[in-house]
Amino acid sequence: MNGLLSTTGLLARVLPAEAETAETYADPPGLPLFPAEEAVIARAVDKRRREFTTVRHCARAALERLGALPGPILPGERGAPAWPEGVVGSMTHCAGFRGCAVAHAGDLRTIGLDAEPAAPLPDGVLDAIALPEERAALRRLGAGVPWDRLLFSAKESVYKAWFPLTRRFLEFHQARIELDPDGGFTATLLVAPPSTVTGPLTGFTGRWIHRDGLVITAIAVPV
Repeated sequence: MNGLLSTTGLLARVLPAEAETAETYADPPGLPLFPAEEAVIARAVDKRRREFTTVRHCARAALERLGALPGPILPGERGAPAWPEGVVGSMTHCAGFRGCAVAHAGDLRTIGLDAEPAAPLPDGVLDAIALPEERAALRRLGAGVPWDRLLFSAKESVYKAWFPLTRRFLEFHQARIELDPDGGFTATLLVAPPSTVTGPLTGFTGRWIHRDGLVITAIAVPV
């Protein structure tokens, strides 16, 4: 794998040992894609092509460490990655970062992962994605962390963890996030709890990190 790619970086700090991770801060040139992947982005602009290609480079590095055979990673329902049989995972990309985490389905039930630039949300976005009690909680938090962006990221991770378990859409306002300044967060689902193999799904817990100009959130649900 390309030397710009790390398997012991920020993602490993917010995910359990059962997850294999890989990440990079650049888009190495000349990365190959499978023909089926090429077909997906045949008409994509350069930015989309670079994101798509590099994050799959990360995914294949993580899958290799997991012992999975290489193959195309295609967008499935609602864009969720179609992982190999017996694997769960999540991918994320933003300006200056691409990353992936995968695990055996026998170890983790689902993974939700999101990376964002460590900058305040654009005007109007917080009101669109946050509940009144979440906005009030943000005002009580200290300086130094872009809490609004972190809240947004946590909600993205919630959706990425939720969808593989339920195959259902989840609105931003259907999960209430409580951010812990010490690096954790709790998500309470504000919908009728869907049934899963381990019982009703009522929420998630996750971890976050603010470093290197990024905020990253992650959820990993053990079996």
